[in-house]
Amino acid sequence: LMLAPFLLFFFLLLLLPILISVVLSFTSYDFFNRPVFVGFDNFITLFVEDSEFVTALENTLLFALITGPMSYILCFFIAWLINDQSRTMRSVITFIFYAPSISGSLYTIWSVLLSSDRYGMINGFLMQTGLIREPLLFLKVPAMILPCLIIIQLWMSMGTGFLSFVAGFQMINRDLFEVGAIDGIQNRWQELWYITIPMMAPHLMTSALLQITAMFANTGMSDTLVGFPSTNYAGHLIMSHLNDYANLRVERGYASAIAVFLFVFMVLLNRFILGKLKKIGV
Repeated sequence: LMLAPFLLFFFLLLLLPILISVVLSFTSYDFFNRPVFVGFDNFITLFVEDSEFVTALENTLLFALITGPMSYILCFFIAWLINDQSRTMRSVITFIFYAPSISGSLYTIWSVLLSSDRYGMINGFLMQTGLIREPLLFLKVPAMILPCLIIIQLWMSMGTGFLSFVAGFQMINRDLFEVGAIDGIQNRWQELWYITIPMMAPHLMTSALLQITAMFANTGMSDTLVGFPSTNYAGHLIMSHLNDYANLRVERGYASAIAVFLFVFMVLLNRFILGKLKKIGV
C-alpha cells in the first residue's frame, strides 16, 4: 500500500510513455490523424535512408565517448581532492563547481566567449595578443563546432553525479583509514585504491548512469549555441534529430522510432558499463 503512489507515478510517467513510444514507432502518426500501422518502415528509413540520423549518431557517439568518461573521472577526482577540506571550504568549492550546471545564463556566457567577431572575449584576446588577425568562427566552422561543444559540456559536467561523489566520500567510515594504515597503507593513492573505491561502489554506479543519461540526452546546448540546424549538421545530436521530427515536422511515429532506438541503445550501454565496473570490483 505504501509503494502504491510510487508505482502509480512510475507507471504513468515512465513505463506508459515508453510503451506508447514503442507502439507509435511502428506507425505513421502526425498527432492530428489516427496512427497508421507501417511495420518496420520507420526503422528501415532510419538506418537506410536518413543520412542526417547517421550524422547525428556519429556526432553523439563521439561526443559521449569523450565527455562521458572524462567528466566521470573529473567529477570523481575533484570530489576526492576536496574531501579533506573543512566543511565550509568544501561547501564553497562544491557550489563553485556545481553552479555552472544549473546556471540559467550559462549559454549566454559561452555565446559571448565564443562570439565569432572581434567583440567575442576569446577572439578579442587572441587578436590583441597578435595570435590571430581575423576572428575565428568557433560556432560556425564545422571542424570547430563539436570540439567547442565537448569543452563546454566538460565544464558543465559537475552536476548531480558530482554531488553524488561528494556525498559518498562523506559517508566513508574514517576508522577504515586508520585500520588501513595499521595494515600497511602508506599514502593517499593506496587509500584510494584499497579503501575509497570499494566503499564508493554504489555512488560510482549511480554517477555512471547519470553521466550516460546526460551525455545522450543532451540537446539544449547544441541547439542554443550553434543553432538548428548547425553548419553541415556538425553539431547535430540524436536528441536534436528527435526534437526535429517530433516538434517541427510533427512526424511523431518516426520520432518514436528514434526514441526507441535511443532507449534500447542506452539500456544496452548501461548494462555493458555496469558489467565492466563489477569486473573491476566496483
